[in-house]
Amino acid sequence: MSSIKEYFSGVGKGLKSLVTGMAVTGKEFVTPKVTEQYPENRDTLKIADRFRAELTLKYDAQGHHKCIACGICQMNCPNGTIELTTKMVELPDGKKKRKLDKYMYDLGSCTFCMLCVTTCPQDALEFTNDFEQAVFTRDKLVKQLNYRPEPADAAPAPAPKPAMSPEELARIKAAALEKAAKIKAEREAAAKAAAAGKPADAPAAGTAADTKAPGTPETENK
Repeated sequence: MSSIKEYFSGVGKGLKSLVTGMAVTGKEFVTPKVTEQYPENRDTLKIADRFRAELTLKYDAQGHHKCIACGICQMNCPNGTIELTTKMVELPDGKKKRKLDKYMYDLGSCTFCMLCVTTCPQDALEFTNDFEQAVFTRDKLVKQLNYRPEPADAAPAPAPKPAMSPEELARIKAAALEKAAKIKAEREAAAKAAAAGKPADAPAAGTAADTKAPGTPETENK
């Protein structure tokens, strides 16, 4: 008896599921269609800005990109889609710097997870919505993103010229040292005179100002 109840219960659930599915299907018959007539409407087709189609480097108006070849995007890519090669270049000021040589991107193996874009510390990457990437061979999906020629690095600004010539600066420095030495000597002389209990500008004893000449009337009276 229980098997008969289970049978009819299963039939009822099946009919209910069938009616639910037919209701969804019937609703779609009267729903406005959103099918795009591509490629006939290619000129008027609007792709959403959030659509991810191809990874690219961001270039400014001068043709520079922000990539510093740190390799974070390459490490975070789950499919090995990104491969970077770097080079050492000498800057105009004589210093050496690591720069990006080739940024290779395999569109055929990209999962469009956007980990490369979100983890880039320089905000150098972005996804475009250019979805027309059909090719006849798979190797054509491997692209070099830094395809533009890099502008030369700007030369460093020249060092500012001194306001005076080295000879003039040396002369001023020597005069300042001489003045400082003179002031120091005067202070030392004043300190010694103060220690002896005499003014610094008083004449010493036995000079011509304090000695009486022989033969004066005062001496003769004595």
